[in-house]
Amino acid sequence: MLLLLCILPQIDLQADISNKYLALAAKIGKEYGPRAEKRILAWRHLVDNSKQLPIVRKLEVVNNFFNQLPFVSDLQHWGKEDYWATPIEFLATDGGDCEDFTIAKYFTLRELGVPDDKLRLVYVKSLTLDQHHMVLAYYHTPTSIPVILDNLDKELKPATRRPDLKPIYSFNARNLWLSKEKGRGILVGGSSRLSLWKDLNNRFAKYNN
Repeated sequence: MLLLLCILPQIDLQADISNKYLALAAKIGKEYGPRAEKRILAWRHLVDNSKQLPIVRKLEVVNNFFNQLPFVSDLQHWGKEDYWATPIEFLATDGGDCEDFTIAKYFTLRELGVPDDKLRLVYVKSLTLDQHHMVLAYYHTPTSIPVILDNLDKELKPATRRPDLKPIYSFNARNLWLSKEKGRGILVGGSSRLSLWKDLNNRFAKYNN
């Protein structure tokens, strides 16, 4: 969808988008170029036109939208070993690593009305790549097997079909859990304990003021 909207100028990307985000897109365009502005507008177009979709379609649309962006390591992209970008930074700079994909999907689904207690950002070990990775998990019910949104395996799948992922910890806006072999994990405190998460939220709040 992102690429389609960017190459079809006849589509009115500005339709129904709030003045706040039109101004933000214009600001991003001046700093990063017209393609960056179109990516921001395409994101807002998606949000404005997906609020009434069934939950499964919301997951699919958001997952597919952000998975079109290229993977770029933090060291190459930001000159840092680890940096968690806001959705706006991710879109403006046209790329990011697994955390950035996951964070952008999380905040977009929250804006689409998906409750926070149904979502978790999950830090895992990719057994296939033998490295750490992050995915987004959606729980239909508190005890259900979560659906995984991922930038590596781009198909929505239940966690039982992702034996290549070994959970380490997970979190959402309020809580932090250490993972265990079965169940949703052990609650160990608030997500504010994660300094990168706290810094990310502070930056994102500035964009939304």
